[in-house]
Amino acid sequence: MAYTSSLQLPTKHLLLPRPHRHTPSFVPAASKINGAPRVNGKVRINGDGENGSNGGHVDRIHLSVSSRAQDGSGLRVAYQGAPGAYSEFAATTALPGCATLPCRALADALSAVERGAADRAVLPVESTMEGTALRNYDLLLRHGLVVCQEVSLFVHYSLLAIPGVRAAQVRRVISHPMALAHCGRALARLGVDGEPVEDTAGALEMLRSGRMLDTAAIASPRAAGMYGLHVLAHGLQDESWNVTRFLLLSRPPPVTLPPPVDADAKTSMVVAHRGGSMMVLLKVLSAFSSRNVNLTKLEVINNQGQEGSDSSGTATGARPPVVILDTGARGKPTLRAFPHVLYVDCEGAAHDPRVREAIREIDKFAVFVRVLGCYAADSTVYDLQ
Repeated sequence: MAYTSSLQLPTKHLLLPRPHRHTPSFVPAASKINGAPRVNGKVRINGDGENGSNGGHVDRIHLSVSSRAQDGSGLRVAYQGAPGAYSEFAATTALPGCATLPCRALADALSAVERGAADRAVLPVESTMEGTALRNYDLLLRHGLVVCQEVSLFVHYSLLAIPGVRAAQVRRVISHPMALAHCGRALARLGVDGEPVEDTAGALEMLRSGRMLDTAAIASPRAAGMYGLHVLAHGLQDESWNVTRFLLLSRPPPVTLPPPVDADAKTSMVVAHRGGSMMVLLKVLSAFSSRNVNLTKLEVINNQGQEGSDSSGTATGARPPVVILDTGARGKPTLRAFPHVLYVDCEGAAHDPRVREAIREIDKFAVFVRVLGCYAADSTVYDLQ
């Protein structure tokens, strides 16, 4: 029976009182979760051995581990949306001092990095209210970029309008579809319809440029000042704990000698296979548990024969296979399609002996393994209020 399931171990945070409105701050984590270039078509990790199983289908592993705190001066960061979007706030929180580059679509942001127009791209991947419904991992898999950093934001939603407009005058509310979904109960109480647009900050641009006096927008309260808008209401989100996790992507760094193993490092990977989903899942779990490696994320995607649906629940037919760019393929990068994939995040760097051996074991039974990135884990939730 085809299915899609997601098992995610929740990141544990302690929410502190809101810091100053214009000073991005952080909330320290309450506690930790318990717990290679190709050579002749094979994989060599850390230069001490080869994995020749099944023709060496583990994709190239890049061993650089990014620091959690980085100075963004001189870096250009591409993001989807208009200035004031949550993705832009994620960029400036993760890389203070960076220059931001707004893009119309997420694919444009990733392409900007690939062609050298930007140094990083911001990709929202998970939400505490929507899980991984953002489905942006699928976009990541189609590109040859690597994860170099993560950042999580506490998402506050506010209702914004042209100065002088009262809440009673509002007849519709515009925002990103996810923001509208996160504020469904608030919209019902207001008795207004939600109209989706491309992004939250883009809704503010529409509001201001069109002088819409019967319309309000849902966006970050921080963006209100940027667009000269008035806040009609704060805290519109249905759930008080509303956190979105973002990944920062970069071009693959040169493969060099690995840095010392960082105790706070995290490795993200995708494991693809064509059948026997439960057996593959159990083998992946065994590969890590037998080496006492903790997982922070495990998501199983089985698309073969599974019916999809749109936001209204209308059936859209069988879901397509997951397409992954094999960046280590002989000759040139090749797109490959798989009906079954596992997204895995584990504690430890890819060159940590325990993680390295787990990857080698998985390589023996999986059709394809691609390490998406090795970076410093950051369990902080940044509050922009």
